[in-house]
Amino acid sequence: MATVIILLVMFAAVLGPAAVIATLGFATVKALARNPSAAPKIFLGMIIMIIFAEAVSLIAILVVFQLFGK
Repeated sequence: MATVIILLVMFAAVLGPAAVIATLGFATVKALARNPSAAPKIFLGMIIMIIFAEAVSLIAILVVFQLFGK
């Protein structure tokens, strides 16, 4: 039973940042379609946001390991 709970918590911890990255990708493609000349600024912002989303995911997974580790 504890394994199922750990898997559900880890799934929730990864699903949030994955949704953020998917939304970010959609918004980036949409922004590049509207203004291709702004690609360097859009690319830099996209990279920074992806780094923060991945950091949140890694911190959440580390918290899960800390809470449920033996």
